[in-house]
Amino acid sequence: MVEATLELVRHNAPLAYAVIGVVCFAESFAFVSLLVPGWSFMVAAGALVGSGALHPVPAILAAALGATVGDAISYWIGWHFRDYVPRMWPFTRHPGWLDRGHAFFRRWGGMSVFLGRFFGPVRAVIPLAAGMMEMPRRAFWIANVGSAVPWAFIVVGTGWGGHKLARWFLDEQRLYDPVVQAALAAIAVAAIACYFAYRRWNRRRD
Repeated sequence: MVEATLELVRHNAPLAYAVIGVVCFAESFAFVSLLVPGWSFMVAAGALVGSGALHPVPAILAAALGATVGDAISYWIGWHFRDYVPRMWPFTRHPGWLDRGHAFFRRWGGMSVFLGRFFGPVRAVIPLAAGMMEMPRRAFWIANVGSAVPWAFIVVGTGWGGHKLARWFLDEQRLYDPVVQAALAAIAVAAIACYFAYRRWNRRRD
């Protein structure tokens, strides 16, 4: 099944890059990001890069382009419809999200768009808040484009590195190495701890 999927991707690479761009756009667009598991998808795309099914350069460029456009449209909406945004979904249901975006912007100023790209809980809201607070367009675009490329590199690289590491760990001879078994157990414990910590933080946020 896996081999068949990879073979399909190899013969439809342009479509795969287009999907990467669309997912990153949706994950960066403030009004859709809640519905799109963009990070998970991009890590999976990075694994396909690691397997050789996709080329890293167009994958990273597609991700960066999608993320840039998503932030740009959020900024534009915030700039032109700042009085209506608080009455739009999802902020009618979760007004605190917009408040956190404004607080982040007030704290970091022009750097907020760049830094916010790497903070999942507020990332999609920051460009919207920047537009609402009339961040200069030139500064926004510099931060938007300047953060999109390293962000795309990180998320694709995470999947690529994870794929390579998994193949190394799952080598039949290494599975019986006590050091490897201990490392796998530590990774599993850390992943579970991070999951429950995120759930606890998410409940407090709501």
